[in-house]
Amino acid sequence: MIKVRDIIKSYGSGESRFQVLQGISLEMKDGDFVVILGASGSGKSTFLNVISGLERPDSGQVLYDGLDITALSDDELTAFRKENVGFIFQQYYLLPNMSVDKNVKMGADLAGNKDYKTVIEAVGLGKKLHKYPGELSGGEQQRVSVARALAKRPGVLFLDEPTGALDEQTGRQVLDYICKLQKEYDFTIIMVTHNLNIAEMANTVIKMNSGKISEIYANEKQKTAYEIGW
Repeated sequence: MIKVRDIIKSYGSGESRFQVLQGISLEMKDGDFVVILGASGSGKSTFLNVISGLERPDSGQVLYDGLDITALSDDELTAFRKENVGFIFQQYYLLPNMSVDKNVKMGADLAGNKDYKTVIEAVGLGKKLHKYPGELSGGEQQRVSVARALAKRPGVLFLDEPTGALDEQTGRQVLDYICKLQKEYDFTIIMVTHNLNIAEMANTVIKMNSGKISEIYANEKQKTAYEIGW
């Protein structure tokens, strides 16, 4: 379980200092599919960066099963991220001079996972192991980034607008792969998006506005990637 206690985060200094997160507290259960919704500037991406350990808050705590990651040293926090979390962003961040196989192997090596090719198969790229990112479509590149993140066998997968650069058909396909893989590998999903339709796929929806949580609700029924609007 992830517990967030009174998180405050600001940027800038002096008169230009701006408080992005204003005392956020909540809990997220293991195995949940959480979507964080909000307009641009609501603080949702900053919140994701803080709870994933990419950024430190000004004050407050982020606890993973009781471990306060805000109290870890920089080296300890880096090791924690390597061992426990995966990331997927709107940009694919693939190494262009490495094949699909080698890009995914990079993630697998962080966890000592030698069985990473099963994840490549699971995202439908088993026949493109030796292709390079420049030879793949946008959707295929995003699926490589999904496979790379999951090859680490993370307990929590963080996603920041993962379909933002994809067309509808490809976006639905990528979301469908992610949901199927969650059922197979049993990890927690925490996804930032501005797309209200994607929120219908989640168990738990967190709405943010001006650095605060405005609403938290649970969907009675989760829709699939092919049932939601776009």
